[in-house]
Amino acid sequence: MTEPTNDRELPVTSFEADRPGHRAPATARASEAQSPNVANDGVSTVAGDDAAGSDEPLTEDQVKLALRRVKDPELNLNILDLGLVYAIRVDGNAVSVDMTLTSPGCPSGPEIMTDAEQHLKAIPGVGDVAVNLVWSPFWSPERIEPRVRAYLGF
Repeated sequence: MTEPTNDRELPVTSFEADRPGHRAPATARASEAQSPNVANDGVSTVAGDDAAGSDEPLTEDQVKLALRRVKDPELNLNILDLGLVYAIRVDGNAVSVDMTLTSPGCPSGPEIMTDAEQHLKAIPGVGDVAVNLVWSPFWSPERIEPRVRAYLGF
């Protein structure tokens, strides 16, 4: 097991390709090498790009991987682990996400919403993207992933 670079660093349970020194699974590295529009961090450089030539349908897991890269700038934790994402819908190449913020007055709200939309549009093969801000149910710390709650001391 690799030691964290910072003793307070929280490990990400899913794909950690954006971490320095981390090797992606061989299947991910092979697909990145075949696509000319993929930057070093594994994110497509062309929004809504269908040029990857993939006939495989878009999956909810691909959407989750993209959303794991969206972090709350104040907490430096991704929006999935924080429990801010309530629903993910994939219909063909269209993606719709219902999400909330920790509070209606969250000063980072516009930044988080924009980041989510940009990361979703960067998924190869994605067409229409809708990021919907919802307030029901209202977010509470109980929505945070249990391992993250433990890390935060809740």
